[in-house]
Amino acid sequence: MPPLLLPASPSLSLHFAGAAAATAAATAASSSRRAMVAVASAASRSSSSSSFDASAFEAERLRLDADARASMETTAAGAQAEADPRAWKWKIRKRVWDVLEAEGVARNPRPVHHRIPNFDGAAAAADSLGRLDVFQNAQCVKVNPDSPQKQVRFVTLSGDKKLLTPQPRLRTGFFSALESQMIPAGCIPEACTSVGAAKYGRPIGLDEVIKVDLFVIGSVAVDPSTGARLGKGEGFAELEYGMLRYMGAIDDSTMVVTTVHDKQLVDDIPVEKLLIHDVPVDIICTPTQVILTNTAIPKPQGIYWEKLSPEKLGQIRILRELKRRIEQETGTILPCGPSENLPPTAQRRRRGREN
Repeated sequence: MPPLLLPASPSLSLHFAGAAAATAAATAASSSRRAMVAVASAASRSSSSSSFDASAFEAERLRLDADARASMETTAAGAQAEADPRAWKWKIRKRVWDVLEAEGVARNPRPVHHRIPNFDGAAAAADSLGRLDVFQNAQCVKVNPDSPQKQVRFVTLSGDKKLLTPQPRLRTGFFSALESQMIPAGCIPEACTSVGAAKYGRPIGLDEVIKVDLFVIGSVAVDPSTGARLGKGEGFAELEYGMLRYMGAIDDSTMVVTTVHDKQLVDDIPVEKLLIHDVPVDIICTPTQVILTNTAIPKPQGIYWEKLSPEKLGQIRILRELKRRIEQETGTILPCGPSENLPPTAQRRRRGREN
């Protein structure tokens, strides 16, 4: 069945400038409840809030971001030079990144290469997502922590829904759960940043009983005719999806949605070359249209340990914890993927505040 294209409605974007006033005017009762809860819980939260070192958190996040982007750049160059089986993915990614920059669509943080790229119209795409029935009916929405999905996180929290967002690259933790009642009045825009999610969110673990109604994912490129998607190449979205499957928080019926610019729509992702852990998308929201892909690509069923290298496993504490747990519960040793040479990390100049 071909994809169904729907024109985007006129934008009702809740931009961050004046966001608190707009939210208060639209949802007075919600704001009042938030204020009362914030006052009532101020004493219990003041200690943790005052002890949260936002500067240190942001410095560490930027350091990890610099290391990871340097690593991806080296990996991409090596893959193309050595005729790596993944080279086709890097060619598509580079083409999309180049187009976004060349045509003036890219937005900070720049350059967009080796990132989930931020783009002009990201807020309009997010607002189109916010008008979908599947979003309106959702109580808990998982959203990636990248810049172009900041407005999605804002729409989620300002709509009194639970927001589940991963710690950046899963290296400093797992997921943070946020609800508007947990956030002081006027602080929702801050809570939509990586620092704010860590400051106001409640960390959850593998034992959390939670049901995610909608899985929002960032993309570099996506094929509207098949739902095939490419991320930035680190594989964290697939790991997040797999761990939530293990927890029983999502299943095959959980819709996967992405927001991208129309320039990120491609028609040359070969479905037959996708790996078993690649996550397809059901719905694509751009600034101008909503596309129902009717994807036939199977969704991953969990973590595919035989695909994980020892080096990758060593980077992510929560994955090591999950592996130990499963091995203890089953009494078997899980398989491990082939070793990989992770390139040496490198620093880069800060070119703008991300998230």
